[in-house]
Amino acid sequence: MVLDDAPREGASFIMATNTRHHLLVSLKEAHGNWVSGEELSRKLGVTRTAIWKQACSLRNEGYVIDSSTRKGYMLREALDRLLPAEIGASLRSKRLGHRIVFEKEVDSTNRLARDLAISGAVEGTLVVAETQTGGRGRKGRKWFSPPGEGIYLSLVLRPRFQPAEAPKMTLLAGVALAETLIPVVPSRVTIKWPNDVLTGGQKIAGILIEISTQIDAIDYMVVGVGLNVNTQPESFPDELRGRATSLAAQTGRPVRRAEILGNFLERFEQYYDLIAGEGFAPVIRRWRDLSDMAGRRVRVHSFSGSLEGTIAGIDDDGTLLLTGADGDIERVIAGDVEYIQASGVGPQESGYKRKDFVP
Repeated sequence: MVLDDAPREGASFIMATNTRHHLLVSLKEAHGNWVSGEELSRKLGVTRTAIWKQACSLRNEGYVIDSSTRKGYMLREALDRLLPAEIGASLRSKRLGHRIVFEKEVDSTNRLARDLAISGAVEGTLVVAETQTGGRGRKGRKWFSPPGEGIYLSLVLRPRFQPAEAPKMTLLAGVALAETLIPVVPSRVTIKWPNDVLTGGQKIAGILIEISTQIDAIDYMVVGVGLNVNTQPESFPDELRGRATSLAAQTGRPVRRAEILGNFLERFEQYYDLIAGEGFAPVIRRWRDLSDMAGRRVRVHSFSGSLEGTIAGIDDDGTLLLTGADGDIERVIAGDVEYIQASGVGPQESGYKRKDFVP
């Protein structure tokens, strides 16, 4: 079931929204051809009057729909907006994103998702906005969120694994996001620890996960994703130019955001279901495949200082492994990685001594 605003939860609204979603899907499947009102009525199991009302509702959202008493309905123009009906038409996940809270503008989708989680929102609730006035990255950094150009989403999850496993969800989200982008962009897509996705060596997406825990259980988790989709290179702020990119910049054409979002939710759900049976080992293996960090000379910055070394890979618990000047391997729990050497080499080493570097 697809909803667009959290407060309106009446049964009649749910039915109307569901009809609108299926009407949009049916019109899109016609690929610019006419579909009779009788056929739509029979297919969706509602009256022709209900079809007409939902067509009017879609027009109010900005869709260009022609209607004729003889021919029926025809969708002339699809929108590149992250409206619930548009997302629903691209949705292939079985659970995630089947309740959508849409805002034209919000301070932070993570903040809104957190409030909804506290209020009892079901797992899989998706919060999405056209723009954020206070979008955040790690350590409170502001996330550039131009209106109508990116994907700014947050998912409410209620996982059953132990709180100690929670940091690995950043790796899972990175893998799902990278696999979503690989078929779209010509440049290589890679993952940078702990929470960035890059293409062509430039950052295209970031991940921010927040959790609330009890003594030995996770109450809720919010998975936030910011993805640059149709932002042009010259539109990035000065501090991001040359460091950030977008799907449009990489492909040379506009990209439909709802389709990308639907693909991401499908990939994310597949891995989320996988860890329920097999744990995070498959995610860790895939993360290593998609990362080119091993062998790079880096500087890791944290609140407690900086540390230089060569990346050996990531441990099975998702921590970064850094070979220091003394040859020992240090386990970096958290920090920002600055590349000193551009290219990586082989896979992660084994049989090392370890020390913990905790910021």
